[in-house]
Amino acid sequence: MNKPKKQYVAMKGTKDGLTLHLDDTCSYDELLKELDEKLAINETDEQDGPFIAVRLHVGNRYLTHEQEERLRAIIRAKKNLVVDSIESNVMTKQEALEWKRKNEIVSVAKIVRSGQVLHVKGDLLLIGDVNPGGTVIASGNIFIMGALRGIAHAGYDGNRQAIIAASIMKPTQLRISDVMNRAPDYRTDEGNEMECAYIDENDQIVVDRLQLLTHLRPNLTRLERSF
Repeated sequence: MNKPKKQYVAMKGTKDGLTLHLDDTCSYDELLKELDEKLAINETDEQDGPFIAVRLHVGNRYLTHEQEERLRAIIRAKKNLVVDSIESNVMTKQEALEWKRKNEIVSVAKIVRSGQVLHVKGDLLLIGDVNPGGTVIASGNIFIMGALRGIAHAGYDGNRQAIIAASIMKPTQLRISDVMNRAPDYRTDEGNEMECAYIDENDQIVVDRLQLLTHLRPNLTRLERSF
């Protein structure tokens, strides 16, 4: 008894169009052949019907630009079909490097003096002080093993979950994402207890004990590895 042939293309109609799940273990040519055949079987005779958006999921298959274009050409050749998106689980080298830059911890040992700006992608771990007139900016969190007496801006690309932590919290300005706290009206003692700033449920920047972060930001595991 012959085994049924494995299906490489799974089609599912949705209210938003057509979703195609393409097998990532077969050869590319086999995939194209079955895709062409299945689309031909389901092709409508209506010439002036509405366009149907097609979303392709290619799993763990890496597609070159030329291979993507061949997929698009097969779909465009069918009546009323238009490619909406091609989604893959595989990152390109450039995408992986960009993800690494955004998520890594950048360690810097220096004093940021008046007029200086330290700007990084990802999290910043500064071993040193930020003097009045100095500025530190990061797309992620800011951890300062020293005194913050200048300006700190965390989450500059829109990350409202970012935090700012410092051994001595005496900033002239705090900013997280698009929320700014100028000339804070709180007072801190220059003791041994680190403090952190975050956006609360009222969209305000507040400063509190660093230990509260385990409850406020339970997913902030990199902070624990940094200190």
